[in-house]
Amino acid sequence: ISWDGGSASVALSVSPQPVEATDDAFWDQFWADTATSVQDVFALVPAAEIRAVREESPSNLATLCYKAVEKLVQGAESGCHTEKERQIVLNCSRLLTRILPYIFEDPDWRGFFWSTVPGAGRGGGDEDDENARPLAESLLLAVADLLFCPDFTVQSHRRSTVDTAEDIHSIDSCEYIWEAGVGFAHSPQPNYIHDLNRTELLKLLLTCFSEAMYLPPSSDSSNTNPWVQFFCSTENRHALPLFTSLLNVVCAYDPVGYGIPYNHLLFSDYREPLVEEAAQVLIVTLDYDSSTSSSPTVDGTTTGTAMDDVDPPGPDNLFVNYLSRIHREEDFQFILKGVARLLSNPLVQTYLPNSAKKIQFHQELLVLFWKLCDFNKKFLFFVLKSSDVLDILVPILYFLNDARADQSRVGLMHIGVFILLLLSGERNFGVRLNKPYSVRVPMDIPVFTGTHADLLIIVFHKIITSGHQRLQPLFDCLLTIIVNVSPYLKSLSMVAANKLLHLLEAFSTTWFLFSAVQNHHLVFFLLEVFNNIIQYQFDGNSNLVYAVIRKRNVFHQLANLPTDSQSIQKGLQRKKKSPEPISRTNSQDGASMEGSRPAAPAEPGTLKTSLVATPGIDKLTEKSQVSEDGTMRSLEPESLQPLPEGNLPSAEVSHPQRDRRRLSSASSSGQWTPTPDWVMSWKSKLPLQTIMRLLQVLVPQVEKICIDKGLTDESEILKFLQHGTLVGLLPVPHPILIRKYQANSGTAMWFRTYMWGVIYLRNVDPPIWYDTDVKLFEIQRV
Repeated sequence: ISWDGGSASVALSVSPQPVEATDDAFWDQFWADTATSVQDVFALVPAAEIRAVREESPSNLATLCYKAVEKLVQGAESGCHTEKERQIVLNCSRLLTRILPYIFEDPDWRGFFWSTVPGAGRGGGDEDDENARPLAESLLLAVADLLFCPDFTVQSHRRSTVDTAEDIHSIDSCEYIWEAGVGFAHSPQPNYIHDLNRTELLKLLLTCFSEAMYLPPSSDSSNTNPWVQFFCSTENRHALPLFTSLLNVVCAYDPVGYGIPYNHLLFSDYREPLVEEAAQVLIVTLDYDSSTSSSPTVDGTTTGTAMDDVDPPGPDNLFVNYLSRIHREEDFQFILKGVARLLSNPLVQTYLPNSAKKIQFHQELLVLFWKLCDFNKKFLFFVLKSSDVLDILVPILYFLNDARADQSRVGLMHIGVFILLLLSGERNFGVRLNKPYSVRVPMDIPVFTGTHADLLIIVFHKIITSGHQRLQPLFDCLLTIIVNVSPYLKSLSMVAANKLLHLLEAFSTTWFLFSAVQNHHLVFFLLEVFNNIIQYQFDGNSNLVYAVIRKRNVFHQLANLPTDSQSIQKGLQRKKKSPEPISRTNSQDGASMEGSRPAAPAEPGTLKTSLVATPGIDKLTEKSQVSEDGTMRSLEPESLQPLPEGNLPSAEVSHPQRDRRRLSSASSSGQWTPTPDWVMSWKSKLPLQTIMRLLQVLVPQVEKICIDKGLTDESEILKFLQHGTLVGLLPVPHPILIRKYQANSGTAMWFRTYMWGVIYLRNVDPPIWYDTDVKLFEIQRV
């Protein structure tokens, strides 16, 4: 490729004296009208060369950036009517995408784009107000204009092309939204070239926003990204149509090829790169810590009439603002159907291999879905209003089960669990789980007949017993979700009931209870599940009652847990003999579903990015009590039974060696040893009364049936239990406690590192950020 820019960049670094900004002949070589691709630019401008110019000829690098931005501004001003102008805009865009990460990695240069360049107004005129614009703002506004440029990135509305080119400053970009959907009914004719041009400009936009990758994670997640802040402010006159375009392009995308299986094999799909880029830009613009905002709209309590209120309340970030104010049912339906269709895409793959194009951006979609539910409570309620929520649940369970053994996908495990935790705080989610599960997606789990609740419990059991040890910080979350839905579960299958008892068995061994300061919380969660089901859903849950009776010794052992020093030491000794407590033994796993593949660990050498620790469950949730009429009220922390040692130490995710041994005995605060007082402090609070009463009443009756009829057949016993009743025999039902997710800056920071880690790893062609000095996370090899 004879791209003059290659030799020009060499000239930049070797020329010791600055090249004058007015030397157009020299600078024009960089964006000469020869056709190139972004890959060519990356190949022709090596990293070492950019760094050399930065160190040795800083003024040349500054001039290059300034001239490239100037060309974009000129293109936006003129409307890019000629092929030559379009080529220059694209080449400048590619060049800036290449150079920006090297500006961001050097703290001395980071302020450069926010400084004003003298005479940088339109063509260096006398307009003082224009001259004062920082380079970053000129760049962002030019990109926004170029994204709605007729015949370049959008369809022209003019019939004839003779001298009637639309003036880019007079067009109303709301008429040029890229795709039908939220707030826009007209679906423009698909145009391959426009999609490619939009993708290139969005890539540049994402690169501008990526300055966040070069700052270390801080406890203060409210420090806003200046690029995002400006782009999503009222300064950007295209904010609304662009937000709508990005959202609609993502949610309207059908990778199957218009519903015809195998259609994607016939034509190359140029839409997918645009959809991926749109999804990534969207989630980055929505990076906003809702826990610090007191805005009324984010929690959905105010009802705007439309998205275009005169005086928008809520966050200054217009993208967050617009997202939180979508409210039409048909818009919600469009978004939910779109996200569910895309999340289910990898599942369709498994039973009709290659019938649909397999998408790779499910992690971005999960972040987007999280943001929608977190910022727009009306959307959350809409999702839970019908069984459509199950179209989100099943793909998430599929991903969780599939990724459980893969160390490079810890982040995916976390976001899937966070979404289910958020949903489980609402009563409707538990109710929806009673729908029978009939879709047979091949998954590496035991075959069962039952409901979506059974599927959830079986997958969670699989994660806990056969995931890798880095998932241990999630156990609290997984069990909290089951506790939250348990009062509403009408009938558990025998398979799921056995799984719950197997977990209780594993978590109530003495060595597990005594080996870490917070392990007993898991037993408390499981007992709460059994109590909720026995008290509120006894009829219909004969399988669970039968399982509890069969495993009654586990409950008796808990009630008689030894608390003297000698027994504690003996319990801890046992650990050394059997280092794998939670194994598949005695969980009667049965054969996995037909056509499923076992969950595989990461290929050695797979790249992954580190994550910050997530807050403990007590920081992640707040307790609410469900009243008789189903309404919830938040509880003051002190009115609750306290967890004996305060905060749970949250495990650090990026130190594998620290928790190499599953369930290690040292807490994160150093060496910790259990004492009799400590064991007593929580043993006395174990909520065993309901179960003990149930056993007291039912065990003699069941034993009598077995003796009288010489039975070993469980179906007779189940029949007896189905017709039995404990009305008036159990203690007064306890109030239902739900632990609802609450926004906090810890999770906001986690989302920021996770999201940028995904974007970093997914942008390999061209590799925008590889080999630059990112600070937000570490890049690690499995």
